[in-house]
Amino acid sequence: MRNSIAFRRKKLKLSQAELAELTKVTRQTVNAIENDKYDPSLALAFRLADVLNTTVDTLFGYRAEEETK
Repeated sequence: MRNSIAFRRKKLKLSQAELAELTKVTRQTVNAIENDKYDPSLALAFRLADVLNTTVDTLFGYRAEEETK
């Protein structure tokens, strides 16, 4: 699943640590999500979208081609 977390975080001038604190996770979790190493829970996805002033469906994109692999 592709996401725009790093782009939106940087646009708001937030560090990974700051975003982590605001969403009640570790910086390592934010890093893993940004690098497509971890898919967040639905609750965390909503917290991320809220802090980054967007919606979950805008923040996370689905790559249909992965479904065919």
